[in-house]
Amino acid sequence: MTRNVRVQYFGILREQRGCGEESRETGAASPLDLYRELAGEHGFSLDPENLRVAVNDEFRDWDSILAEGDKVVFIPPVAGG
Repeated sequence: MTRNVRVQYFGILREQRGCGEESRETGAASPLDLYRELAGEHGFSLDPENLRVAVNDEFRDWDSILAEGDKVVFIPPVAGG
């Protein structure tokens, strides 16, 4: 089963993807599946355990189930000083 989701990228993921947001049709069932799919296509350098994930503006577990129209945000660690 495929679903359309909106994906937002921040920090290094935004740089590596070359955009901040995209709509995507995917067969991924969970945010983890989606991240692995995207990482394979775009060569993301961060492992999922180094990221947080939010779905529809709420932090979620990596194994939560995605639904049609979800907004998925991958949040890398924040560097600062």
